[in-house]
Amino acid sequence: MAVVLRLSRGGSKKRPYYRIVVADERAPRDGKYIEKIGNYDPRVAKDSPDRVKIDTERAKHWLSVGAQPSDRVARFLDAAGVLERAARNNPKKGELGSNAKERLEEKAGKVAAAAEAEEAAKVAAAEAAEAEKAAAAEAAAAPAPEPEVEPEPEIEPEVVAEEVPVTEEAAPEAAVEEVPVAEEVPAAVEAPAAEAAEEKAPQEEAGA
Repeated sequence: MAVVLRLSRGGSKKRPYYRIVVADERAPRDGKYIEKIGNYDPRVAKDSPDRVKIDTERAKHWLSVGAQPSDRVARFLDAAGVLERAARNNPKKGELGSNAKERLEEKAGKVAAAAEAEEAAKVAAAEAAEAEKAAAAEAAAAPAPEPEVEPEPEIEPEVVAEEVPVTEEAAPEAAVEEVPVAEEVPAAVEAPAAEAAEEKAPQEEAGA
């Protein structure tokens, strides 16, 4: 049976508390252990003596019988002067993982794109300012346009009717109508008519 010195977690959620135990390496981390030889409270300040408490005599005993400490327990034993921990050289220490590298590259790409867009906006603004300045200079150098003169309205000439001279020959003389004169009735004709009228009158009175 291989024996190890390691941490066993206790406490509650977001309030961890660890025990330094001697356990079988095949046992669960927080399961059954052989002996408890100390405590570790990460919530306490690093310079406080209550942060790590370890029974150095029991630790030396288990080390003497072949118990292997975990890296964290080895640090505690090194700090307590029980076991000298050899310095480790980890060339990949602090190296980002693949996901972190992808996020970093994506962020760098966004920053580069934003920088390019900003630079393009500055160039466009500078070109627009130069074009506006050149247009203003050209407008100042150009001669002033002559004022537009509205054309005067055309006056149509009055048409005067020509007087046609009337000549004596052109004016026809007024035709004088001749009034027929009543023909004289002969007396011989008027006399029988008068007589007939006189005869007719007494007859009408008699008949009445």
